[in-house]
Amino acid sequence: MIAKISHYLKRNSGFTKYLKNTSWLMAEKVARLLLALSIGVWVTRYLGPDQFGVLSYARSFVGIFTAFSSLGLNDIIIRELVKDQNQRNVLLGSSFGLQTLGSTVIMIILLISVHFNDNEPLTNKIILILGLITFLSSFNVITSYLHSNVKSKFYAITGLTGILISSLLKVYLILGEYSLIYFVYVLAFDMFFLALGLNWFYKKMGNSPFQWRFSRKVAISLLKDAWPLVLSGIIISIYMKIDQVMIKEFLASSDVGQYAAAVRLSEAWYFIPTIICSSLFPAIINAKLRDGKLYMDRLQRLYNLMVVLGVSIVLPVLLFSDWMINVLYGSAFDQSAAVLNIHILGSVFVFLGVANQKWFISENFQKYNILCLGFGMLANVLLNLFLIPKYGIIGAAYATFISQFIASVLAPVLFSKTRNSFFMMVRALFFVQIFKDRKLL
Repeated sequence: MIAKISHYLKRNSGFTKYLKNTSWLMAEKVARLLLALSIGVWVTRYLGPDQFGVLSYARSFVGIFTAFSSLGLNDIIIRELVKDQNQRNVLLGSSFGLQTLGSTVIMIILLISVHFNDNEPLTNKIILILGLITFLSSFNVITSYLHSNVKSKFYAITGLTGILISSLLKVYLILGEYSLIYFVYVLAFDMFFLALGLNWFYKKMGNSPFQWRFSRKVAISLLKDAWPLVLSGIIISIYMKIDQVMIKEFLASSDVGQYAAAVRLSEAWYFIPTIICSSLFPAIINAKLRDGKLYMDRLQRLYNLMVVLGVSIVLPVLLFSDWMINVLYGSAFDQSAAVLNIHILGSVFVFLGVANQKWFISENFQKYNILCLGFGMLANVLLNLFLIPKYGIIGAAYATFISQFIASVLAPVLFSKTRNSFFMMVRALFFVQIFKDRKLL
């Protein structure tokens, strides 16, 4: 088996290049996950359900609007840079300008909302701080540049260094018994350090953000391709974050804390499909340009891989959820295990959804992506309205699980142009292609 793998890698140097790129990203995210399951859990226990609920509510509230920050441009930039690296400065400069404008829109919305809501002053202060952080995310255009050049190790090194420093800061805050607001400042530090590190590596590669140029023509062209992704990003934010916002409206901050603690463990694995699909996206685009059969073959194997990874995560969590919650969070979070058991089931659909979104982009079917996600968002909002008052945070978990299935898997069958992806996902869910080919990649 090892000999076959070695022979395969030698024959496929291009695949090996992408695999190494993915390995760097995976290493950074695994380290981030391990720290989240140690330092992050310690922070959650220290804050308790009520204070952790306040922080989670604020992050979810701001998260609903974060699609305006990225404007769905990151994958579009990767696609365009793969086609033509000579347009680097104008693509990055135009995207950076658009994303900065999007963050300005976010701040205007947040300033209006905190003026009219009835939240406590601390909650509104946290919301505004998190809103300001979105301006730093505009530098993620450099991340897109690194991905397009298969140089994601620079992003990984920056992210890993930043999370190590912030983890030490969190330990200091816990031991010093600091209040919640200081942990929010650490979140701001994370984004600042990442932006600083990305700029440093970008300059080390012989480039400079000062060379970026904003082009109105290019910006309009990018938005024409990206506007469906903006809408889909908003829809994703709503159906991924609205549950915690609605729990706060119907129940209490402590219930948000109980629910968020479970969701953090469930969503901790979402980096896996994001990293793999983002890293392999250039390979999929190249296959589409060269060979249609190779293109569809790679897509099917990507779907297969997503299902296998999702199931391999779901099963252990279901078996040890009670033990995990008790050991990690303590008896104060006694309601979180039941939520985790339900919420984790949707991971398989999320994994497939991430892969399917890449297919939408490669086919320029973004408008169908919006419609599919819209069905999921609508289902989530309506289900939450019905289930939270009746079943509490358990109802919110069921609403999320059902809506994830609708958005990621079921909705594409409704349209003739996207129906093929539905059947590919069904084959993956039933392991049809895996048993046929006996291979994943």
